[in-house]
Amino acid sequence: MAAAEPTGGGGGDEVVEEIKEGGEGAAATAEAHNGERPTDDSPGPSAPSTSSASDNGNLHRSSTMPGVIKDTEITTETTGPSNLERSKTERRKQNNPADDPTKQLLDDKISIRKKLKMLNRIATVKDDGTVVVNVPSTLEATPIDVGAVDGYEDVVVEESLDGSDIPYRPPIQIVILIVGTRGDVQPFVAIGKRLQDYGHRVRLATHANYKEFILTAGLEFFPLGGDPKVLAEYMVKNKGFLPSGPSEIPVQRKQMKEIIFSLLPACKDPDPDTGIAFKVDAIIANPPAYGHTHVAEALKVPIHIFFTMPWTPTSEFPHPLSRVKTSAGYRLSYQIVDSMIWLGIRDMINEFRKKKLKLRPVTYLSGAQGSGSDIPHGYIWSPHLVPKPKDWGPKIDVVGFCFLDLASDYVPPEELVKWLEAGDKPIYVGFGSLPVQDPAKMTETIVKALEMTGQRV
Repeated sequence: MAAAEPTGGGGGDEVVEEIKEGGEGAAATAEAHNGERPTDDSPGPSAPSTSSASDNGNLHRSSTMPGVIKDTEITTETTGPSNLERSKTERRKQNNPADDPTKQLLDDKISIRKKLKMLNRIATVKDDGTVVVNVPSTLEATPIDVGAVDGYEDVVVEESLDGSDIPYRPPIQIVILIVGTRGDVQPFVAIGKRLQDYGHRVRLATHANYKEFILTAGLEFFPLGGDPKVLAEYMVKNKGFLPSGPSEIPVQRKQMKEIIFSLLPACKDPDPDTGIAFKVDAIIANPPAYGHTHVAEALKVPIHIFFTMPWTPTSEFPHPLSRVKTSAGYRLSYQIVDSMIWLGIRDMINEFRKKKLKLRPVTYLSGAQGSGSDIPHGYIWSPHLVPKPKDWGPKIDVVGFCFLDLASDYVPPEELVKWLEAGDKPIYVGFGSLPVQDPAKMTETIVKALEMTGQRV
């Protein structure tokens, strides 16, 4: 999950051609994932939502980061040329504001019924979980006036901090909530170790199969629910964030619910091995830890989101779990992915809020999702590879890679050294911890590429 994903996504308000005759709209499929079906008489903001009798448009809005699903492919069809003129306010302007699907999806005044119909018009789910999204010709891609964007700066090469330039902060108890594979967990081990160096107590809460890895690094460990292998296999098989068949829905929902309901104990329960008490003062989390912002709200503690791929809307590139053919759909792609995932998890989030956190439920497709909130975000890649977008504000930053040096005493075998010295520098091909759906085909592709390029591997 830590590796960069194929890009794309988008949206619109015109009818999308169905991939196959009798195909279902994206909102309908997402509702099936949520155990429900959209209807024409779905309630508006002032009426009860299907997720809760008390869910209404006047409830307090809370930020919600949706989970990341791997290998999503969202293809986009555009219905006409885009107007590339941009405003100075970094807001996309339409000839008719009612034609902007982004504004409609995030408008609390628009009823649930209309939002569901819109999603069904702009997206169609295929058998493998991929989604075709339609970008309307009226949607404009507008360049951003750098001077009008608060907090944007060009990439600056800075010296590594040795700790002497960082102001003193009293020690606090920090929990790091991470859902994903080894590639997602490892950067946060490096972050946790550095926080320990500054005197803070750090608990890293993640999947049980990483317990020894976390403890060996000297951090405290707390187990989260969910099986990362089951999640990874699901993502590879479906190629999308929606299940390709009804039989997979219960498995995936069980995984998500286990994750969500394990977050609160991770923030306040004693250490499961030593029994030492723990009371969190601050939370660090990645987006796949679905209910993290809700826990922060309930416990009244600050939260900082970190991730290895972009999750904040921008007009400079599309959502990493989408594919967009036109820049006019880049920012919209984030709202489409955000809304579709929310359809599948909203009932679990609201159950978690009511039963465990004693909070009121959040409104359906309220626009209060985390990608649009003012929660601080840090993105773990080098700004020299992908600079911070000009439309990201001062609470969003690109912080660089976080490396964990696990091989400081490594001595390579003599045979390997001789082979490395015998020719050109080789290419390393790796797949992280995600399963490969067709190993034979993947191997054939790699070998063919090596033969064509004359590289060593």
